[in-house]
Amino acid sequence: MKIVGRKREKDDLMKCLRSKRPEFIVVYGRRRVGKTYLIREYFNRQFSFYTTGLADEKTKGQLRAFNEGLLMHGSKDKTLPKDWFEAFMRLRALLEGEKVYREPINNKRVIFLDELPWMDTARSDFKSALEYFWNSWASAQEDLVLIVCGSATSWIITNLLTSKKGFHNRVTRRIQLAPFSLAECESLYELNDVVMTRSQMIESYMVFGGVPHYLNLLDSRLSLAQNINELCFKEYGELRNEYQNLFYSLFNKPQKHMAILEVLANKKDGMTRSELAEEKRIGGGSVLTKDLRELEECGFIRKYNDFTKGDSEAFYQLIDPFTLFSLRFLENRKLDSWNEYINSPGYNAWRGNSFEIVCLNHIDKIKASLGISGIESYEFAWRSRSADKGAQIDLIISRKDGVINLCEMKYTNEEFSLDADKAEKIQNRLTQFQKESGSKDAIHITLICGNKYKQNKYSGIVQNVICGDDLFDA
Repeated sequence: MKIVGRKREKDDLMKCLRSKRPEFIVVYGRRRVGKTYLIREYFNRQFSFYTTGLADEKTKGQLRAFNEGLLMHGSKDKTLPKDWFEAFMRLRALLEGEKVYREPINNKRVIFLDELPWMDTARSDFKSALEYFWNSWASAQEDLVLIVCGSATSWIITNLLTSKKGFHNRVTRRIQLAPFSLAECESLYELNDVVMTRSQMIESYMVFGGVPHYLNLLDSRLSLAQNINELCFKEYGELRNEYQNLFYSLFNKPQKHMAILEVLANKKDGMTRSELAEEKRIGGGSVLTKDLRELEECGFIRKYNDFTKGDSEAFYQLIDPFTLFSLRFLENRKLDSWNEYINSPGYNAWRGNSFEIVCLNHIDKIKASLGISGIESYEFAWRSRSADKGAQIDLIISRKDGVINLCEMKYTNEEFSLDADKAEKIQNRLTQFQKESGSKDAIHITLICGNKYKQNKYSGIVQNVICGDDLFDA
């Protein structure tokens, strides 16, 4: 099968195969983002050892699955291991055998443990046994690559990536698999014979967020609106209950994670940590710190600074399209058909917010379109301190070459054009920003349009225009 996109991740895997040291690779990311698919297809489904954890299975069932993997790869001992220490002892014996499979590029022994968090059942010795396996033997094998993977991101982060105990500094490479970019979505649609305009692809991203599994569910015989209706609104729709399933697969106790997202969904410009802590459903303390870190690691929220406030207090903003779509239309559904929502006030408000999220997820494309990919820059947002003005800018690119791009993001059905009212609002924001920031840099108004842009007599206030195609091509 063809691997769409994933150039950086494939490069990382190749570096590990060419490495002259043992490699412990952690692949993580949200449910349905393609972690297992990437590893299986990259290695052509050929491993020195492969097994997967089982959902909602106790220790005995996990050990049985592990032992089946050992037998499939050449082990002769059919008896069930009494514990994880014995299971990993048998794995070591298998890997030390002369007939063990080695990948053809660099003769490495590659182990793939999929859905690793599921193996760590209550009161089992799994973590201790894995730690002992790596520290006592595997970490001394220069020709060994251990790849672990899992959707339970909370477990991965707590036990592998930020652990101060057995796995501290043991992970040699971490691969966080993100949803597809628009360009990768386009490649997948072409592979699946799904025909859409680029404007429709942007709108599909505003719903499904570039998650490969969701995109693979689209029926090429149906329109985008029909697909959304079939997948999300019909009783049998495969994504009808995906929002709940998603968070219960990622986190052991997701209620507060979901509460954070529900609150942020109603504050499109984001909230500070102290503002979130005031919400009774959320609370503060170390739990909030952990939950925010995990949501950020998974790509559901971003942490950013206000341009005029610097590092004094960060803001957190929802940037996952599917989460916003689900909270707006699926979790408290008032209508049973997507077509009934289209062109309603709620639909139009969602489109504006969701297109801004699309832009925030494609800042690299925006910079490329501006010709500043090689220029160091920082991204901010800005809220006016003046209550009567109420101005805000969701994306500011502050560049080391003395220019600040104030980005205005607009999504319309037809080509966008400025009128007197819109031009005045942009000018007021610019004036207020200059006054409050005191910046001496040149300030460029940058208009990002989901469709085309039409020049007129008000266009003089805009220095840069980026259209939907640029989010694919730049």
